[in-house]
Order: sequence, then C-alpha cells, then structure tokens
Amino acid sequence: MKKIALILIITGFAFLANAQTPDISGYLRNYTGVLYDTGDFAIIQNTFNLNVEKRGDKVAFKANPMLYHYWSDSLDLRLREAYLDMYFDNFDLRIGKQQVVWGKADGTFITDVVSPLNLTEFLLPDFDEIRTGVNAVKLDYYLGDNTFEVIYMPNFTPAELPTGNSMWYIQPEFPAPATFDWSKSEIKPSFENSELFVKYSAITSKIDFEIMGGYTWDDMPTMHVNKEIDMSSGQPVLTGLNITPKHHRLYLGGGSFSTEIKGFVLRGEAAYYNGKYFQTEDPTAVDAITEKDYLHYLAGLDFNVGNVKLSTQFIQQYILDYDENITNEETENTMTFLARYDMFRETLHLELFSYIGLTGEDALIRPKVTYDFDDSFSLLLGSNIFVGERTGRFGQYQDNSMLYFKVKYNF
Repeated sequence: MKKIALILIITGFAFLANAQTPDISGYLRNYTGVLYDTGDFAIIQNTFNLNVEKRGDKVAFKANPMLYHYWSDSLDLRLREAYLDMYFDNFDLRIGKQQVVWGKADGTFITDVVSPLNLTEFLLPDFDEIRTGVNAVKLDYYLGDNTFEVIYMPNFTPAELPTGNSMWYIQPEFPAPATFDWSKSEIKPSFENSELFVKYSAITSKIDFEIMGGYTWDDMPTMHVNKEIDMSSGQPVLTGLNITPKHHRLYLGGGSFSTEIKGFVLRGEAAYYNGKYFQTEDPTAVDAITEKDYLHYLAGLDFNVGNVKLSTQFIQQYILDYDENITNEETENTMTFLARYDMFRETLHLELFSYIGLTGEDALIRPKVTYDFDDSFSLLLGSNIFVGERTGRFGQYQDNSMLYFKVKYNF
C-alpha cells in the first residue's frame, strides 16, 4: 500500500503541476552493476527523476521528487528540492528544501559543506545525487559584481551512511564486545540548534573568488567510546565498550578562487575547521576521542592538450597540534585526475576520473564511455576499480570493483 501511495503522489503532483503549465523535465534511468570478483549484481536500480519548475518576473518555484526502485521491488521516494524563489531589485530570497553548491573543487568537498552527503553508495553516484537537500532560507544580495549570501538552516540534516546490510558498510573491529547507544545522535530542531552560513563572492576580469564561514554541526557523528574495565584480577582487563555516537558543533572559515593564466585554469580552495573530534588509541583515555582543529585544502589545474580536456588536483587534510594516539594520519594526501575526449560531433564521450590516495597507497579508477543517440537518449558503460591496501580509504572496497551500465532517457 505504501508503494502505491508513493506512485500516486508523484503522478498526482505531475498532473497538478501540468495543469498550471509549468516547465516539466526529468529522466528515466536504469543502472546495473556487476562485481568483477563474483559476477554478482552489485546494483539494479531504476530511477524516475521529475523536475517541475515555473519562473516569473517576481517569483518562481521548483519541485524535484526522485523515485528509486531496486531489485527487491523496494521503493525509495526522495524530495530532493522543493523551494520558492522571490526576486527583488537588489536581492533574491529562496525558501524551502534546496541543494547548495559552493567552492571550486571537483570530486571533493572542502567549503562545499552546506548540503550534507548521501554516502550510502560511497562516492559513486552523480554528485547532484550525493548532495542532500536541506531546509533553508537563502538570501543573495547583489552589489555590482559582488554577491553576499546568507543561509539559515532551522534544522540539522546529517550525512547518510551505509547500514549493516550494505556492501559499502565496513564492520569496525573492536577489541571487546561493543554496544551502541544512539539516543544522543539526534539534534532536535530549535533556534539554538540551527545552522548559519555566509559567503562573499566576486567575479572580476582576472579572478573569481569566494570567502565563506559557517556555524554548523559535524555531519558525521563522533563515536564516543567508554571502556568497561574488570579489576578483579588485580590487572585492568577490557571487557566491553559502550559507544555513543554524537554530533558536535563546528566553526569553519575558508574560501576558493579560480583564474586563467595563458590557457591554464588555476583553482584553489581551503577551509579551517574548529571543533572537530578524532578517535584515539590512548590506553589511558576514558573517552577515546580528542578535539583538534584541522585544515583541508587543494590546488587544481585545468588545461587542454589538443581536443583532450585534462584536470588534476592535489588535496591535503592536516590535523593541527597532532597527537600520536589519533587513529587518523597527521596529513592525508590525495590527488585526482580527469581526462575527457569528445568524438563524432560530441556524441561519443570518453572519460577517465581517478582518486589517488597518496597516504593510503590506494586508488579509485573510473573509466566510462557515453554515447548520445540524440538529445534525449544515452548509453553509458563504465567501471569502478578499487585498488590498494585494505586499510586505505579506497582500498577497503577492493571487493566492490564493478562493471556498470546505464540507460537514460531525458524528457
């Protein structure tokens, strides 16, 4: 009954919207992936994406429901965006559920932290699907080529993580039996618990740049670990762990820029995070976490060699005032590489995108070929190849390397 209700909601919404003559677009997509190691299906997913938009001189609206259907005949209905725009002489106002994209980075999130991430399939979905819509009021004030942006979010939305029955869930190893208490992981909607982001951006003839700041919650919960110690033998013996996931406040500030120099596009982005908690292996600690500030930054370069578009980035996370008991490395270095070539009047697209974990000595390699039959119908054949040590960010998923195929119809 629930599945039927979901379908009726989408169908009725589309019919109602069509009666008001808005612009309707979207797509139907089949996505099938097969694991290299076993030949098992990693995913069979059908997606219906609907965009309903109407723009006027003073107001506009957009609604974007998405329906995912999986092999088990389960349905997952998501309202990715649903907002109202109002236009004034010097400023715009957007109210409702919306996705916010900040920064200049490709494939990584440094100042692009307003919209939390859906990591239930790691980093494999398209990035407009990885970002989760948030309930917010967004104000953009324009002064010449300068824009001042303020975003107020009345309720906190955490990142979505894979559950225990997912191929993307990595079971943590504990030295003793562990119990979880999720009672403190929820942040109740209130003015005190709301989030605030601000950004100043400017576009000049030589450089585009942004400066941002935020008072937010960490989208990823910190696992507070309390130890149960048995002293009956005269020596401390670890008998159990009580783990309490909690979200903590973060203050952050940063910015990004891009500029062109003789045919090369140079990009940079950086953010300073205050209030981040890290896990530790300190045997004397009652609660095995510590609070440290950290930096997250990148430098990127985009250029062409003939008709081949190339891009590379160096990304680093650096923990300040490092403690040797922290389970994370003091610095984590990653590079990305992108090559794209369009053929046959831009109907055949060859692309290679890779994450290269310099610290973890691992990588995610993603080649794909896309063929556009016309403006509405396309076929995509690709691969997700995880290599490296199982302790690395990408190498831990080496059993999930797959070949995948997508058929997509746009309307």
